Amino acid sequence: MTAPLVGRRELLAALGGAAASWPLAARAQQPTPVIGFLRSTPATGFAYIVDPFRQGLNDAGFVEGKNVAIEYRWADNQEDRLPGLAADLLRRQVAAIVGVGAPAAQAA
Repeated sequence: MTAPLVGRRELLAALGGAAASWPLAARAQQPTPVIGFLRSTPATGFAYIVDPFRQGLNDAGFVEGKNVAIEYRWADNQEDRLPGLAADLLRRQVAAIVGVGAPAAQAA
């Protein structure tokens, strides 16, 4: 007894389903993306900036500690430190740098 032949539609449906799952499998194997956060001020007293930033990420589906990491760099009001802090984030191979404020954005 021979096995029944797979019809063209069934074969295309099977291949289409497999192709649709490839991006999911590839995404599951990727490391957690890291976002760099750069600011010229000290960290203390600036929750009013960090909290909305985190909330915006959450609204976009990125939850810190779950599917995204954030590397914070604060220059403690020493703007000359910003280029070095930005370089440190680049060495960390962040996916993006968020420069909060004009000096930080220019350094980024």
